[in-house]
Amino acid sequence: MADITRRLGWRHLRGAPTAHIRHHRGGKLLHDGPGLSFWFRALTAALSEVPVDDRELAMTFHARTSDFQDVAVQATVTYRIGDPALAAARLDFSIDPDTGVWRGSPLEQLGTLLTETAQQHALDVLTRTSLAAALVDGVSAVRERIAAGLEAEPRLPATGIEVVAVRVMALRPEPEVERALRTPAREQIQQEADRATYERRAVAVERERAIAENELASQIELARREEQLVEQRGTNARREAEEHAAADAVRAEAEAARAVRLSRAEAEGAREVGAARAQAQAAWLQVHADVDVATLHALTGTRLAENLPHIDSVTISPDVLTGLLARLGAREPE
Repeated sequence: MADITRRLGWRHLRGAPTAHIRHHRGGKLLHDGPGLSFWFRALTAALSEVPVDDRELAMTFHARTSDFQDVAVQATVTYRIGDPALAAARLDFSIDPDTGVWRGSPLEQLGTLLTETAQQHALDVLTRTSLAAALVDGVSAVRERIAAGLEAEPRLPATGIEVVAVRVMALRPEPEVERALRTPAREQIQQEADRATYERRAVAVERERAIAENELASQIELARREEQLVEQRGTNARREAEEHAAADAVRAEAEAARAVRLSRAEAEGAREVGAARAQAQAAWLQVHADVDVATLHALTGTRLAENLPHIDSVTISPDVLTGLLARLGAREPE
């Protein structure tokens, strides 16, 4: 929509770069082009605004296949007005000089033209195609047929319209038919899922069995090794006891032999000591046998004096002295 302002009976129009403006006054074309800006009088001006940008036209229509099934077609047509002068001459793109709003609805007319043309070519394809084929390959076939039909349509270039692209988003059957068609696929998917579940469970059971067998084998091997360990420990204990017994026997024999040698040595020493003592005693007796009695008494007194304890002082009472003198007096006559 053009931007129009008022100034003292004059109007100023400022167009967008994507809008082609045509200004007529008195049947003469004064301004023609996109993005114009100029002053004009409202009473004498005839203005047209033709959009020249690319526009998207979404369309949805119903068709029937060769097996009498209804389908809904969702498509989008991208177009633009390539010849604004021709389009302004064929369609009403005039705008109000005070507000800049279109007096008619030219874009709706273009949309109707494009939609009806596209629908006609889509119906030509779908009426000769079964529902199953349309759902599989119908999107590309309908898109190609609509594009070719719009390109060959003579009314579009006569109106200055250029088709840029055609897209078909979906071909959908009725909801009941779609649910019926989805049922086998869903059942197949469910069967695949169930099969995968069963296979996964079978694999899990097999793995659990393998794990249990490995655990049992490990326990058996552990028990066997424990048995070997107990047997080895018993063997080691027997060997250790035998070694200890042999060592004790050797030690006992050594101690017995040592005791025998010690006893023999002690007996030999005792015999030698006895013989030496006997010899000494015999020699002592022989020496004393040759000595007189007085000498023996003297030796006896000396030996007795040597064996008596040390006496610091001796107190002789009169009675003892009397008895001693009496004894001495009695011995003198002998």
